[in-house]
Amino acid sequence: MIWIIDYGMGNLGSVQRAFEECGTSVHVSSDPSILGRAQAVVLPGVGSFTEGMQNLRARGLDRALTEASAAGLPVLGICLGMQLLATRGTEGGDTAGLGLIPGLVDRIPPGGHRIPHVGWNEVHLRQTHPLFHGIPDATDFYFVHSYRFLPETSADVLAETPYAGSFASAVAHGSVCGVQFHPEKSSRPGFALLRNFIQHAHASC
Repeated sequence: MIWIIDYGMGNLGSVQRAFEECGTSVHVSSDPSILGRAQAVVLPGVGSFTEGMQNLRARGLDRALTEASAAGLPVLGICLGMQLLATRGTEGGDTAGLGLIPGLVDRIPPGGHRIPHVGWNEVHLRQTHPLFHGIPDATDFYFVHSYRFLPETSADVLAETPYAGSFASAVAHGSVCGVQFHPEKSSRPGFALLRNFIQHAHASC
């Protein structure tokens, strides 16, 4: 069973419907104990890094996610959910993140482009990963964000997107992965990615 983590940071319904349209049943919960029986976990979200971490800690979900990922549970972070996987973030003040993928989340630098970054943009693959199986390089996905993930090592970068130079639009470390774009809003390519995550979760059991 795939569980979507509810920590009060939005867009859960659209993510749940997208998974259901991909042919799998998912449950939504804010109970950290469910991670012990989950096949995989999805951490979506929109909003600020600081508020997101405060909400996770208030529910005991930060520790539960850390323990579950250490045990090899597949985790997919989406948008803010991807950013919270980082070591720390600067939105709303310097705040410690989950630390599941070493890196910093910082504001997209100004200069010749709009902030927030909103709309369709190419995702250029930097390494092979089950999450992008069958998805061509430079496929367009839908983005809405003002902050970017800066991984400590390029080995954790699955894909990059050309905007404000270039930023990591997909990351992975062990069983944990994240995408800055919204697969649930990205039509066929987004649904293909969600199906890949479902298959990856089943293969990990």
